[in-house]
Amino acid sequence: MVIFCCPLLANASSAQSLKAKVDLVVVNKSESRMSVMRDGKVIKSYLIAMGDVPSGHKLKEGDQRTPQGRYTLDYKKSDSAFYKSIHISYPNEEDKLRADALGIRAGGMIMIHGENPRSSLPPEEAQKYNWTNGCIAVTNKEMDELWQMIDAGTPIEIWP
Repeated sequence: MVIFCCPLLANASSAQSLKAKVDLVVVNKSESRMSVMRDGKVIKSYLIAMGDVPSGHKLKEGDQRTPQGRYTLDYKKSDSAFYKSIHISYPNEEDKLRADALGIRAGGMIMIHGENPRSSLPPEEAQKYNWTNGCIAVTNKEMDELWQMIDAGTPIEIWP
């Protein structure tokens, strides 16, 4: 019996799966991981950087927290200050009601975006630190992958 292994085909299959559109993005804040999914299966997982205060739900503008809950990736911005970005539909109605009840501003402009162009650290090193104002950051190379896989309207779930 002869068994053949073809790494080129395996790599081609893997590359092809990264070009397909995803139907859900899941962020696990406690693990600093973001996974893109299709049909209930993880296509790829990314190490992420978040806001300076990663634990807890975002309550107000300027609290350096990344929100938690279910949102939509509602538009893409190709001319972002952080390479490229995909907007998260924070605040949702629940977030707005909470902020109104507390007499505070919920904030907004939460994105998945690329690297900080002013960072002196190599991209992979910068990903080990939470440095955003509440956004979710990946490397520029990873942002290019996500840009191809995610369409406006894709749901995102952000969990503690």
